[in-house]
Amino acid sequence: MSDMGISRRSMLGASVAIGGSMAASMLSPAVAATPGGVSALQLEDPKARARLLAKLKGSIAEETVYTFTRLHLYLWLNDGNLKPMLTMQNLAAGSWTPLPNGNYKCMVREVGAYTAFDTDDLVDHWVNPVTGEKREIWQFAGGPLSVEIGPDGIVTGPEATLKPKDMRIDVIAGKVLAPNQSSFSFPNPFKEDKWPKEAGGPMFYWDSHYFFAADLRDIQDPGKSSALSTVQFQNLVSFHPWLGMGKTPGRTWGKGLGTKLRSLDDLPRGARLALEKKTPEIFDLKSWTKPRIDFAEYMTKYGPGEKIMGR
Repeated sequence: MSDMGISRRSMLGASVAIGGSMAASMLSPAVAATPGGVSALQLEDPKARARLLAKLKGSIAEETVYTFTRLHLYLWLNDGNLKPMLTMQNLAAGSWTPLPNGNYKCMVREVGAYTAFDTDDLVDHWVNPVTGEKREIWQFAGGPLSVEIGPDGIVTGPEATLKPKDMRIDVIAGKVLAPNQSSFSFPNPFKEDKWPKEAGGPMFYWDSHYFFAADLRDIQDPGKSSALSTVQFQNLVSFHPWLGMGKTPGRTWGKGLGTKLRSLDDLPRGARLALEKKTPEIFDLKSWTKPRIDFAEYMTKYGPGEKIMGR
């Protein structure tokens, strides 16, 4: 991608940013706790805290953990109410490994298939409500991304540009809650002279707020390597190039709700059918060895000189 003037670091950061991005939620180990109800978790011990977060977000054993979320996407045009847009059926696969030094490493792969808003009905095109153009939908795939949780917090490779901020772990009504907030920005690789409908502002912005929640008994059970946790998040993201929003002010706002899966048999039928048709690579992790970089792949397929619907 050097001929486009885009660094590998920027593109990999972008690949994490523009999906449902469960990967983002794994990059924020909490470092504090509220008084009362959490003393048994020994959060003052960095190793115990790292173990808790790995168990909550993934696993402390060598295994692959799948997390499914439905991400409802809205348009925010800097005025008025949010406008329902599409729903992404999002599936992340985290391959976890406990390391000899006591840390927990994960390789995350993530995909998303778009359906009509709040349904399981697959859609191939979307009509831009601002321009009236019919745009071909760009399915999401990103990873593998390396994440490591340890006593000193998170360790990531040079490809990770997320900037999560730690928030306190809490225990309420027998539930362990681990929230985080994350925000980052990077130079937008789509330039207006070559990508007039894809290019937005000079910077690409992505903000996300997550929390994982699990039963305290699951966290404390020494016989369980992974707690069956629920995940909820909101994100506020610069318009993805495939939307063709150009200089339209605003962002997309996403509302996601999901859970870890005991196995792929837990996937809702409609979501599984959508993912199998549009992003089948998530079901064949052994064959997914090369990095999937969202912006770079879009540029390769839809070069400025090529004619595509809606451009």
